[in-house]
Amino acid sequence: MKRAVLIGSLVLALLTVLALNLNRGSAVSAAKDYDYFVVGNPNDVTAKTSYGLLLMGGGKDVESAFQWMIGKSGGGDFVVLRASGTDAYNPFIAGLGKLDSVETLIIKTRAAASDPFIINKIRNAEAVFIAGGDQWNYVNYWKGTPVEDAINFVASKKAPIGGTSAGLAVLGEFLFSAQNDGVTSADALADPFAQRVTLDRQFLSMPLMKGIITDSHFVERNRMGRTVAFLSRIIENGWASTAKAIAIDRETAVAVEANGEASIHGKNVAYFIQASAKPEVCQPGRPLTINNLSVYRTPRGAAFNLPKWRGSRGSAYTISASNGALTSSIGTIY
Repeated sequence: MKRAVLIGSLVLALLTVLALNLNRGSAVSAAKDYDYFVVGNPNDVTAKTSYGLLLMGGGKDVESAFQWMIGKSGGGDFVVLRASGTDAYNPFIAGLGKLDSVETLIIKTRAAASDPFIINKIRNAEAVFIAGGDQWNYVNYWKGTPVEDAINFVASKKAPIGGTSAGLAVLGEFLFSAQNDGVTSADALADPFAQRVTLDRQFLSMPLMKGIITDSHFVERNRMGRTVAFLSRIIENGWASTAKAIAIDRETAVAVEANGEASIHGKNVAYFIQASAKPEVCQPGRPLTINNLSVYRTPRGAAFNLPKWRGSRGSAYTISASNGALTSSIGTIY
């Protein structure tokens, strides 16, 4: 009798552990190519969505910006994409509004980017958010795969897409891929073709982001110089005759409506920068010279229209690089 009770207790304990794991939503592929976590209902639902683009500059997440994105999702399934990290976004986002579920997919290899489970979860999402990390993993694992197609599909069905830090980096038509690690402003200005200035394009196709590159942690990490170098390279490469950047500081977000009207959330500032002419000097091994890039600085409460590339309640100035050194029409580059 005691033995039967002991066996029964062990079976019950095992079933309890399995139930807890299923409730947490951990699903692992045979090759451990991805992890899956869910809070809420793991089954697919449909909800009425509207397009929006959430561009976040890294650091502490901006709650009001996520609430804006949740509103666009219609309360459906909110999917977080990563290549590394944890499921920490699940309880955080779930606590900010009513959603059917919050799901995190950690896609660790290029092989996982073709897994039917992954693809179905993304395509059926009512919102997709790309977390921070290393954007080279996103390019290396996802570009040219069904994951790329699935993210683009979510945008095309008029559901919200967002990203922070590395996730922000991949949302423009052009991107800094970080293939050879990060690059400082000083190094990019000294040589816009340096080994670490790795630019890419034709990855994700987000509405309203044509001709645009993004940058994050902007003032915090003094990235104005490298963004100017990126814009110069885009024009010098012949990828565009006019190149634009949306550069966002930490703890700050730009929420873009379907018509291109953008509002600013969070503590700090976003910058909308445009280079409209070919650089005077943009050659391998030589410091950059380019004149009169337009800058529009938008603190919280300001607004910007992406199609018109025009802002309100912010401030405008110009910035130039001469022999690798930045100058500004207002005396400060920020």
